[in-house]
Amino acid sequence: MLAVESIVDLRREIALLRRQGKRIAFVPTMGNLHAGHLKLAQIARQHADAVVASIYVNPLQFGPKEDLAAYPRTPEQDKKGLEAEKTDILFMPTDAEMYPRGLDVMTKVEVPALGDILCGQFRPGHFRGVTTVVNRLFNLVQPDVAVFGKKDYQQLMLIKLMVADLGLPIEIVGVDTVREADGLAMSSRNNYLSPAERQTAPKLYATLGRLRDRILKEGAVRPGMEADTARELETAGFRPDYISIRRAADLAEAGPQDKALVILAAAWLGRTRLIDNLEVSVQI
Repeated sequence: MLAVESIVDLRREIALLRRQGKRIAFVPTMGNLHAGHLKLAQIARQHADAVVASIYVNPLQFGPKEDLAAYPRTPEQDKKGLEAEKTDILFMPTDAEMYPRGLDVMTKVEVPALGDILCGQFRPGHFRGVTTVVNRLFNLVQPDVAVFGKKDYQQLMLIKLMVADLGLPIEIVGVDTVREADGLAMSSRNNYLSPAERQTAPKLYATLGRLRDRILKEGAVRPGMEADTARELETAGFRPDYISIRRAADLAEAGPQDKALVILAAAWLGRTRLIDNLEVSVQI
């Protein structure tokens, strides 16, 4: 695996892969890699001849009171993990390389409406930072396919929309969430959990599972389901930002007639904000 930090070096290596006629898959990450990230690299390999990964903690997607400074950084461990997955190129740019004119004046890319609901409502500007950095990385790497996890379902939908709206010739592949044995979705922010909180955290996924079972039993979304689930989480010790049942195709609010659904949740446990989701297919 070749690790590069500059755009010049990245483009030189990408050009070499292109001259060799190779199909390129891309896995963008913020580092502190776990088995979920490495699964993305494995799936990327199934879709292409060469895999390019990036590690960049993007300041544009952090709010002023969020955890940019504390976000875990483990570059040497990450390199070993990606090398074990036979990643071809690892791009590890600096802020100056990514935003040479400065964060405040660089061109921004935004997907309106969808980026303002759910997590976008509680983290203003977050998704603008995500789509801006992903679009820049797409332009630098110019992959044929890019792979993202479904754990952040809203992010995946936003990137798909951005790619469609901007006419980017990139296939977007979503990969199912990788979970711990007790059901907790793998996340770098799980490192923030205290031992007691780590014991409680799997209850988020379990609670979503009970909501899914209720939807399947009743055959449709009914009023009060989200509020009931929020109260259940509060009783377990969480502070929910939201519990929302949405149409899986576009994240519009789901009605009784909708059958392909996704339950999305964001909730605080101590100082850690956890997100999760669960897709639901109601049988007609």
